[in-house]
Amino acid sequence: MKKVLIAMSGGIDSSVAAYLLKKKGFKPIGVHFKFWPLENKCCSLGSENKAREICEKLKIPFYVFSLQKEFKKEIIKPFLTSLTLNITPNPCIWCNKKIKFKILEKYRKLLKADYVATGHYALIKQVFLYRAKDKKKDQSYFLWQVNNFEKVLFPLGNLFKKEVMDLAKKNNFCFSNTKESQEICFIPDKIEDFLKKNLKEKKGNIIFNNKIIGFHKGLFYYTIGQRKGINLSNGPFYVLKKDHKKNILFVTKDKKELEKNYLMMKNVRWFKKASSCLAQIRYQSSLVPVIIKDKKVIFKKPQTAVTPGQSIVFYKNNQVLGGGIIT
Repeated sequence: MKKVLIAMSGGIDSSVAAYLLKKKGFKPIGVHFKFWPLENKCCSLGSENKAREICEKLKIPFYVFSLQKEFKKEIIKPFLTSLTLNITPNPCIWCNKKIKFKILEKYRKLLKADYVATGHYALIKQVFLYRAKDKKKDQSYFLWQVNNFEKVLFPLGNLFKKEVMDLAKKNNFCFSNTKESQEICFIPDKIEDFLKKNLKEKKGNIIFNNKIIGFHKGLFYYTIGQRKGINLSNGPFYVLKKDHKKNILFVTKDKKELEKNYLMMKNVRWFKKASSCLAQIRYQSSLVPVIIKDKKVIFKKPQTAVTPGQSIVFYKNNQVLGGGIIT
């Protein structure tokens, strides 16, 4: 019987994933990672207890590992630093590479398991990464920097979310108070409150058509294309660009100004290199046709709000070909 180390968040997806592994004849070993000391989030005591409860119900081993120091060093600090440098990062992608799958592989070897597994909606075919069957829930975008999928299983890859929910109800996995996991797990409620607590505000000008029309409290509160939070009359306004050196926020009323014909990228990584394919420039955005020339990506149709720091991920026939960081 093959042993599988499965990350148990205490949520529906990882619980059903563990159930499916056991049903298929694997021997799951549940592990819960404590990344960040927050209530009502992925690392709360309630989440840990729920994960433990599910493992007890499935009669599988359960371990808890505290990774708060590693998480603060590798994820929280770089996230905050990036924002001060006029970059909008995606910490989930960093976490999958530097923390989650790295630690899972470490403990897989220590516990002598054959595989690791998570509740991600993605597919592995012949060690290559593919989009999940449920395209609305697909999370392959967050996984392009994971080093190796040879020992990875994604039990939910061929299921729709509704099927997962039905399996949870059928097996009496009670999640009446469980919310859908959010993109940034370590932020309690509003990202503005988290940033205000952890970064020093610096007042600057807001400029529209070369005129100062207001003031901002800090560039890190804004991202390209953002509309909400620009509390100025005669709007709506959209964030057009940010000048980090001069601490200026440029805004526009014309969404056409947000369109770009191409982008530049860095830290490019290929599983299978391509010169033309489909690309995704942010999570849950549509796949769009592109032409790739070294570190330049040309859109066949202009794209709105291309944001430095976010990932661009490349696909062909639902296979993840590679990705890069937008500069």
